[in-house]
Amino acid sequence: MNSPTFYSTNLKTSPVSFSAALLKGIAPDKGLFLPEVIPHISPGEIRKFSEMEYYQVAYEVSRQFLAGEIGDTELLLMVRDAYNFDIPLEHVVDRKYIMRLDQGPTASFKDFAARMMGRLMQYYLKKNNQSLLILTATSGDTGSAIANAFYGLKNINVVVLFPEDEVTSRQRKQMTTLGGNVQIIGLNAKFDDCQAMVKEAFADHELDHLCLSSANSINIGRLIPQIVYYFYSFSRLRKNNDEQVIFSIPSGNFGDMMGGVLAMKMGLPVKKFVIATNENDEFPVFMRSGIYSKIEPSKNCISSAMNVGHPSNLARLVAVYGGVMDEAGNISKIPDMEMMRNELFPVSINDDMTRDTIIQAWNRHKLLLEPHGSVGWAGLWQYLDEHPADNTADQLCISLETAHPAKFPEQIRKLINIDPDLPPSLEGIESKQESYLHFQNDYRTFKEFLLNNYKK
Repeated sequence: MNSPTFYSTNLKTSPVSFSAALLKGIAPDKGLFLPEVIPHISPGEIRKFSEMEYYQVAYEVSRQFLAGEIGDTELLLMVRDAYNFDIPLEHVVDRKYIMRLDQGPTASFKDFAARMMGRLMQYYLKKNNQSLLILTATSGDTGSAIANAFYGLKNINVVVLFPEDEVTSRQRKQMTTLGGNVQIIGLNAKFDDCQAMVKEAFADHELDHLCLSSANSINIGRLIPQIVYYFYSFSRLRKNNDEQVIFSIPSGNFGDMMGGVLAMKMGLPVKKFVIATNENDEFPVFMRSGIYSKIEPSKNCISSAMNVGHPSNLARLVAVYGGVMDEAGNISKIPDMEMMRNELFPVSINDDMTRDTIIQAWNRHKLLLEPHGSVGWAGLWQYLDEHPADNTADQLCISLETAHPAKFPEQIRKLINIDPDLPPSLEGIESKQESYLHFQNDYRTFKEFLLNNYKK
């Protein structure tokens, strides 16, 4: 098997190896890396996943992209070490399930990508005697997952930018109570501003000597691990060889969604992806009209990690369907909109519907959801209501719960009068001492901070 190569969605950079794409994070032309050839996993191989542990599925999927880069023994050790927690598939009603991706060390689906990515980066840095400065922006859970996954790793420093007014107290404290090689910066801004500042730093040649890289979903090293749980959940729940599954994905920066789309393109039998956004509905509008327009500034919704007015990974989605979109959202080649509409169902869920869904899910099924999972569950039912042929007791549907309800205690208490039990990762966090910097939305200030504090 030849080593796969990765191209930039802006098409102005030569293809690179996985290790180069991983360590660089973003392409020199500001595009995002994608595999030149999407590997295929046969139906027979997918059936075998049914008998495997999660880490074994992760190994089989990951090696499709890492052949020739990392030895099989080393890769197996990495995935076994990274995935030492449960992935519950909670039955709700008929053949409708919640996939709880909230059992990792920071109680967020971001743990799946961050833990594997940290191990991959450490492998290459050690091998090449290199160091990195990780810059990442977060709308909530990415920051804590990255901070925890990279905390204490040698040769890696981490700087996380977050919008101060749009994360919960517990989300913030998961980042700001670590210290060490992790620096957290709160911005008086939106997530999109944080993301734009990170991208500007990557394009700034005066910072090249700092060896910058990214650890949020613009990095291909984050995307590949997110393919795995789609294969895993389907293999666990499928009834027969001819079955197709409907997934509903609460979507913000579209990294999670892109993991699912790549799984489908690799051979996973998906009938439909429900792409459920909050009131930041730039993607549903694009799918209806064929015209893309960013939402600036993004709308502040209770599903705060999804407050994204211009999803970075949309450029990847457009590329997979044959189009070209640059980092600013300009489309120079229209993707195959007919195929996109056939495979994807975009839906926008407002805050009132998000709250109502949390209440109804608990009252009807004793299903405990937080705002992001609620958006996904509401989106699934909107799809089923509009497509009665798929609204059958035997249709397999999997909706993703991306964060633990205990991260959003105020909303849960207010809506259903329950204080969610704390997972181990959140126990004692309220009493920990915080330390983080406060910046205005000013790139020059951020650049001066990097130059003064991270000299090569």
